[in-house]
Amino acid sequence: MSETSRDIILRRIRESLQMPAPQPAAPDFSRPLHPALHDDLAVTFAESFVRAGGTFYYCVSEEHFYDQLFTYKKDKALDNLYVWEPELKKMLHTGGIGFIGDETDWLPKADAGLTTCEALVARTGSVLVSAASASGRRLSIYPDQHLVLARASQIVPDIGDALKRVQQTHDNKLPSMISLTTGPSRTADIEKTLVLGAHGPRSIVLFLLDDAPEATA
Repeated sequence: MSETSRDIILRRIRESLQMPAPQPAAPDFSRPLHPALHDDLAVTFAESFVRAGGTFYYCVSEEHFYDQLFTYKKDKALDNLYVWEPELKKMLHTGGIGFIGDETDWLPKADAGLTTCEALVARTGSVLVSAASASGRRLSIYPDQHLVLARASQIVPDIGDALKRVQQTHDNKLPSMISLTTGPSRTADIEKTLVLGAHGPRSIVLFLLDDAPEATA
């Protein structure tokens, strides 16, 4: 008597039950959780940052930064760039870059805000900002575009390193707000349709200033 489909299935089940199921390999907790980073953290950060949806500019000098920012403002027609940090204001005055430095009726006009940051996380391409700067909690959140001026010396491998850097910078007194930004604000909660700018800026742009000391002959 030939086997029916049901008989074949039941036989296979019985045979499989007679053999122990293969067990997954035991985890090796001595191995690092994440793959090794590139030798140059700036390269790793740039790749991760762009992969997350950010726009990246490498600046070899402050003059190069002025040129890059001027061109970006012109290309994006940014008439209202808000800058609140004194050091950034001083830099932009030196470079002849137009900006708005006060908070008068700023919210409905803010095309973009330019801030500094606490650290850059190479592995995730994240920008860590805090409420400790003169930009406060708002300038990295409300404008449609968040522009960041950072330095290569601020790049750290992982998030834990970034938090340690914040502790050291502020003498173990953490700011009232610390935020990690990884790419532009986005959501796909409604019908799985990706929407940018849902909870914050629609785009994030980073100007990385190379502050490595020049090699001497």
